[in-house]
Amino acid sequence: MLYVTQLIYIKPGKENIFDEFEQIAIPIIRNYNGKLLLRSRPTHTLESTIDPPYEIHLVEFNSESDLENFMQDEERKKFIHLKEESIEKVVLYVGRKYN
Repeated sequence: MLYVTQLIYIKPGKENIFDEFEQIAIPIIRNYNGKLLLRSRPTHTLESTIDPPYEIHLVEFNSESDLENFMQDEERKKFIHLKEESIEKVVLYVGRKYN
């Protein structure tokens, strides 16, 4: 399994545009052996040395190729302009689960 964590920072006033993109992109994850495990908007931080993100996503894919195929999905790409318009930056962590 491959795990992707995103810290998502939104441009001020662009939250609705971001939400519109997410309504399209999130369901597509399932088409590529993916599963959204967590979508959170932090409201309380105990300690931090970074700016708090607007949202945090944790997604599981069966493989790196599934993640790549999701990123190249044609339906998702039709609406990528919404992501580009609304997101200031994304910090992406990719890793594997170890017991």
